[in-house]
Amino acid sequence: MKKLLPIILLLILLTPAANAIGDNDIYKKAHKYTGIPKSAVSLSVKDLDTGKTIKDVNSNIQVSPASTQKVLTYFASKKTLGDNYKFATKLYKTKTGDYYIVLGADPYLTGDNLKDLISHIKIKKNGVLKNFYVDDTVLDNNNWGEGWQWDDGLNRLMPKFGAYNIDKNLYTIIINPTKQDSPADIFTNVFYPTVFINKTITSLNGSNVKITKEDNDISPDALTVTGDVSRTIKVQIPVNYLRRYFILRLDDAFSANNISYSGKYEKVKVPSNADLISQIEHPIDKVSDDVLKKSNNMVAETVFKLAGGKYTKNTGSFANALAMFNNYCSENKIDCSNIHLTDASGVSKNNLVTANFMTDYLLQTSKIYDYDTIKKLLPTSGEGTLSKRMPTLQDKIYAKTGTLSNISGIVGYLEAQSGKKYTFAMYINDGNSTDSAKKMFEDMILRELYKKL
Repeated sequence: MKKLLPIILLLILLTPAANAIGDNDIYKKAHKYTGIPKSAVSLSVKDLDTGKTIKDVNSNIQVSPASTQKVLTYFASKKTLGDNYKFATKLYKTKTGDYYIVLGADPYLTGDNLKDLISHIKIKKNGVLKNFYVDDTVLDNNNWGEGWQWDDGLNRLMPKFGAYNIDKNLYTIIINPTKQDSPADIFTNVFYPTVFINKTITSLNGSNVKITKEDNDISPDALTVTGDVSRTIKVQIPVNYLRRYFILRLDDAFSANNISYSGKYEKVKVPSNADLISQIEHPIDKVSDDVLKKSNNMVAETVFKLAGGKYTKNTGSFANALAMFNNYCSENKIDCSNIHLTDASGVSKNNLVTANFMTDYLLQTSKIYDYDTIKKLLPTSGEGTLSKRMPTLQDKIYAKTGTLSNISGIVGYLEAQSGKKYTFAMYINDGNSTDSAKKMFEDMILRELYKKL
């Protein structure tokens, strides 16, 4: 027995600790180039086959997930909605000649789609359409996520979302130069009442334009445009009032089809005896690319609420979506008691998860969906938000990234050089390092894990 003790001691010393980020030299190298302290890092790595924890650093500390949260809300939503789900905007008619448009919160609906749908309204020559109603009960009226910052209202990556989704909830401001030293011309690509405070100057010295909102509450559609203009500039901004914009596009659709309608667009639920005349559908196929690879916030939020509506057989709301998500976790034995979700996309810093929860969730999800299926949905190096990261790990890493001020995260799956598969989650919460430094740290650690696991 005495002879075995040195051997046992040697084996213990050679066994890597669970709370190390790789070997000590791995962390030291990443720290040397980025300056990020170990205390700012949360990391969890688990064996995909056994579920055993391989690496663990601060993995139960709550952190803001940023856009990595989309893997949570997307996979639960996908399971609830199903692969054959279609976003549908429907046109109904009653025997009394009234028409109803039933909104589907379709994130891919366009103004041209609306014109096609309205073309199916048939009225007598020189006749007038009497009543046209809008059923918007598919989603609630909360168009902005809890904890989203009011001063992000001009961020095209964060448009409002809801039952009245159309044209990606964006419109375009066009700024044209005129005469030297004179104000530029400013107008919108479609009619939407916007007041411009024009402080631009036509110049030969290049273009440098800034658009701001002076007061978000009193005059949210009043924009101040400043700067030099030497060429035509087009800027997409989010629609402030979704229903108003949608109704204006309905007006366009009636006009394009030579239909006269001067009545109100009252909000009324479609009666059960109405006949379906036509519908515009878009399959759910595009959602995985938009949410997981392009990190589209509007699509992620819409799909989550729609799944909540389907799960509860009621109007889609965040509360119903959260009930759907909690049920998904409960059915699949995922403990979600140590997390807090306030939106679907991870935009809000009020969201809190742990690295340990993320790897548990991804571990179970790989059993629900099949690992090979998930690989096709998540971006690998060279795709989406990983388009310029870790080229040597192409087809070896499948992950979702996330970034907020002071926060960076990456979660997903890693196929190590050894051939073994792992799920991982890494978060960095550090106000003293740049976003690029945080990404460098993540990349260095993941490359070393690939080599040494």
